[in-house]
Amino acid sequence: MNVPEITEMAIDAAYRTLKADAEKNGYRLNPDGDFVKNLIRGLLKNEQRYGYRACPCRLASGKKDEDLDIVCPCDYRDTDIEEYGACYCALYVNEAISTGKQKVAPIPERRPPRSERGKTRVVKIVSTTATPVFPLPVWRCKVCGYLCAREQPPGICPICKATKERFERFV
Repeated sequence: MNVPEITEMAIDAAYRTLKADAEKNGYRLNPDGDFVKNLIRGLLKNEQRYGYRACPCRLASGKKDEDLDIVCPCDYRDTDIEEYGACYCALYVNEAISTGKQKVAPIPERRPPRSERGKTRVVKIVSTTATPVFPLPVWRCKVCGYLCAREQPPGICPICKATKERFERFV
């Protein structure tokens, strides 16, 4: 099968779109443009191979349902940025890295081993009041009502751009 080469024009177009989307949603791309364009080249190559933009820093299976957690932006991005200043591949970074006040450091892999992926977390009822207990806390933005289930609230609300202090534990 003859796969068309990924052109610089396609990479530049994807870069502009990715950067605009990131900024619109309160994220920042790595300030090293060449580095980002190489990551984009990998994303586009994975899109050619598999039909979806799997993170180029991880080994994709080629089965979208098995790789949904690593389709860019991956499920681990926000937690990595909050803890380490950048996501696993360092495409997305915090403001300190974006402005050069901090350097990107190695980030440990959060993705569970293949044997643990896709296991459904069960919501358990643990009291007679029938209040569900979720495997992760649910956070609500007090400004716009955005809900997310994760260990900590996001640094910035992707809807209204409120900071994490404006989130409350919902469930």
